Amino acid sequence: LFYLGVAAAEREKRVNEVLEHMQVMHRKNHFPQQLSGGQQQRVAVARAIVAKPKLILADEPTGNLDSAHGSEVMKLLTELNESGTTIVMVTHSTHDAEYSHRIINLFDGHVVTENIKEGFHV
Repeated sequence: LFYLGVAAAEREKRVNEVLEHMQVMHRKNHFPQQLSGGQQQRVAVARAIVAKPKLILADEPTGNLDSAHGSEVMKLLTELNESGTTIVMVTHSTHDAEYSHRIINLFDGHVVTENIKEGFHV
């Protein structure tokens, strides 16, 4: 955020909001090795979204999370997508894939199927 020219007060505000949303505010001043795998993953998602990017590349964003925290991450990614952020997500979870507008299934590096939900255009 510093390199984006975001003022210190705004940086602090954004970081606190995202950490609260990801339910890791109580771990704000901890080092990565002091966090559980799930907490580390939620912090990684928080770091990805705090700068309000136009594109997020998400590789198994819920892979190390329990179902409740995984649903929170997917809900957040959905909200970001609805507000204009493009999300490209790789997952083995059919549950998480169902949040998408477009699903491309690969096998051995080749496209096997492609599904676009009704009402969406590519």
